[in-house]
Amino acid sequence: MKKMHYSVLLLSVILIFTTCGPTKEETAVNDFIASHLEQIKPLEKEMALAYWSAATTGKEEDFSAYGDLELQLRKIYSNPDEYSQLKDLKKSGEVNDPLLARQVDLLLNNYLENQVDPLLLKKIVNLSTKVEQTFSTYRGNIDGRKVTGNDIKRILKDETDTKTRKKAWLASKQVGNAVAADVIQLARLRNQAARKLGFENYHTMKLAVGEQDVKVVSQIFDELYGLTNEPFKKLKSELDKKLSSLYGVPVNDLMPWHYHDPFFQETPLIYDIDLDAYYQNADIRELAAEFYRGIHLPVESILEASDLYEREGKNPHAFCIDIDKEGDVRVLCNLKNNESWMETLLHELGHGVYDKYLDPEVPYLLRQPAHSFTTEAIAMFFGRLSRNPSWMKVMLNLTDEQKNEIQEVTEKYAQMKQLIFARWAMVMYNFEKSFYADPDQDLNELWWNLVEKYQFIKKPGKRNEPDWASKIHIVSYPAYYHNYLLGELLASQLSHHIAKNILKQDISTTSYITEPEVGRFLKKKVFEAGDVYPWNEMIKRATGEYLTPSYFVEQFVISS
Repeated sequence: MKKMHYSVLLLSVILIFTTCGPTKEETAVNDFIASHLEQIKPLEKEMALAYWSAATTGKEEDFSAYGDLELQLRKIYSNPDEYSQLKDLKKSGEVNDPLLARQVDLLLNNYLENQVDPLLLKKIVNLSTKVEQTFSTYRGNIDGRKVTGNDIKRILKDETDTKTRKKAWLASKQVGNAVAADVIQLARLRNQAARKLGFENYHTMKLAVGEQDVKVVSQIFDELYGLTNEPFKKLKSELDKKLSSLYGVPVNDLMPWHYHDPFFQETPLIYDIDLDAYYQNADIRELAAEFYRGIHLPVESILEASDLYEREGKNPHAFCIDIDKEGDVRVLCNLKNNESWMETLLHELGHGVYDKYLDPEVPYLLRQPAHSFTTEAIAMFFGRLSRNPSWMKVMLNLTDEQKNEIQEVTEKYAQMKQLIFARWAMVMYNFEKSFYADPDQDLNELWWNLVEKYQFIKKPGKRNEPDWASKIHIVSYPAYYHNYLLGELLASQLSHHIAKNILKQDISTTSYITEPEVGRFLKKKVFEAGDVYPWNEMIKRATGEYLTPSYFVEQFVISS
């Protein structure tokens, strides 16, 4: 009896082993990944450090080192034999382990966009690096004086003299002439690579390897265009009347330089209350640290590793970078104590906490945000707080009277910000889509046609300059800008879910301050999931719904 029992038990063990053990294809995937990681892990870290050095110093040798490392990495992913091996493993249908199958999918996308002739790949990387260096070190010129991005922003925000404003706006566009020819050539090269891989153009390919469909994204943008058209027209009309009065210019004579940033992508501060005044005596670095600490997402280690203040040669913009997927996360900013930089710091640290609190147990290849727009959503979720009156009251020690004073204005600003940005994102998305469809068309005319259609901004006279080329994202983050608007949609979806289901609070009054449940939810449902699931599946698991524009519309369009 005992012997018979032992035999049954042994048979059960054998059956479990034979049915649950890895298939030979899964073993092959494991072996492939182990070998692959030996190559890319140290290279990716070295490349991130080189990019950081280049952005913080502006030195040519740092940009050159970064370009060389990027080329090395892309050469790994250009290996046709490895790509063929991965395709065969996928096609076999025998990779049943979900984590392995997911890694195969992501690897295939990485290999796909790099199946390019090595000489062509080198041309793309070298030219892209060259243009990035120009953007990083270029400074506009006003009356023979070099000016920084912060200088231009200050003039467009504060100056009332139209001639001075025009000079600042023109200075912001000067970099376009310096890079336009190279950017067009870069688009041709990118298209050449994409078409050899069977895609219509680079824009279509870039979305596809990011697990997005041009038709779906375009449908979302077209829907939002229709929903925002009348509200934006009304808002723009009100705004123009105020700007007309402020600058002593008839409404019909308002030009791009009468708005408060070079692209009319940010909200002009045109109401009686200047939000910057509430931040000018604050330490926005400490405010950000205190806030994130209060929701149990401490950022001190990120800030200590970061480069936060302006200086010559340094990249004039802002970004967050994950150096090694093991906790070395850094932010580059050019901080001033004002509302705009408060928003930017909260935004970049939103990227930072996403990277910082990825689950270290998740496989390396999946230890990244579910999509570029999901990390944008977290950044936007937090960045919105810089104008949240409840948040400002607590963080800046405002009185009830001060909070009430700014409440109406901040609510108006919040709506204005989202509508203005949505329309600007439509310009960028449709420009890049058309740009890659035909980079040899009249791009200057295309740009201003889209600006006039979506932003209701007039083209200055007979201007025929490559103003489109002064936007760094077209080079550094090609076919990416639509993700910012998708991020805004998800930020509203997360805001709704957290306020209603986690905090049981009204979304219009919650500030998230000292609410550790917020940090716990985001860690567990968003950050730690990494890229284990496709982006829409992650969103469904976190919020109970797939991505929808309904909460953004409810929050910022219907209420406007």
